[in-house]
Amino acid sequence: MPTNPSAFVMAIGTIAPALAIGMIGAAGLFAMARNPQVADRIQIAMIIAIAFAEAIAIYALVVSLILKFVA
Repeated sequence: MPTNPSAFVMAIGTIAPALAIGMIGAAGLFAMARNPQVADRIQIAMIIAIAFAEAIAIYALVVSLILKFVA
């Protein structure tokens, strides 16, 4: 176990959301390029999915702060 568990939690807890946001963005751009008529609906769905993926990183931040200041 590392000496600073909050740094370890943030390092691990932000890798997956970062990769997910990149994949969501790429898939959204590919879908918009294939079908530009529905770009508005694709963009809205993409932004909502990115917000859900970003929430996981925020949960990791909360756990990290709890470990830093409470434990």
